Amino acid sequence: MTLPTPQEIRALHEKYAPGQEALDVVYTHCEIVSRIAEQLLARDGQGLDADLVRAGALLHDIGVYRLFDDAGRLDHGNYIRHGVLGHEILRGEGFPERLCRFCSCHTGVGLTRHDIREQGLPLPVADYLAESAEEQLVMYADKFHTKSTPPKFLDADAYASHVRKFGEDKVTAFQALRARFGEPDLAAVETAHEDAAGPAAGIPHEAVRARLGLER
Repeated sequence: MTLPTPQEIRALHEKYAPGQEALDVVYTHCEIVSRIAEQLLARDGQGLDADLVRAGALLHDIGVYRLFDDAGRLDHGNYIRHGVLGHEILRGEGFPERLCRFCSCHTGVGLTRHDIREQGLPLPVADYLAESAEEQLVMYADKFHTKSTPPKFLDADAYASHVRKFGEDKVTAFQALRARFGEPDLAAVETAHEDAAGPAAGIPHEAVRARLGLER
């Protein structure tokens, strides 16, 4: 499978972002998730495809752009759809299913048919579960950084507490990922990101983030 280069991925973000502000928020988050995934991958030693992990992490949230309205506000009510929207974008660009799945299968610690029916989620009824180790790693890495106002890092205990409201089975799934991949050194990730891009690079002022509606 031919994977897009980091430069090509950046160009895809620029193509679909409705404006610079949205691009800064979403692409910065994807870069940080990629750094977390690469750090965990370096410790894993299980022969995962590093290039696939990198591409999947950098593209996993591209569907968020389709949730902005003409005024630049994010549709929170349909935010859960960003994964399937991203899958559609990548499929439309001609990428194989193996890459598209990083978009549709990273939400929470996986969504099942039961979750969708029980919660009345605005999604086609199906299982959206990370299956390959690469998908699982990107999904797990995503849990350690938010696009909140302001953006923030979450440690493993904080995310476990957050996901508990969706059921103990979700906590169990997260703890299995934690045991499999370990915990990232978030301070090192933040330092590496700032060294590469400059302090707060790509992270808009809080007032801008509030205007975009990126509160979580």
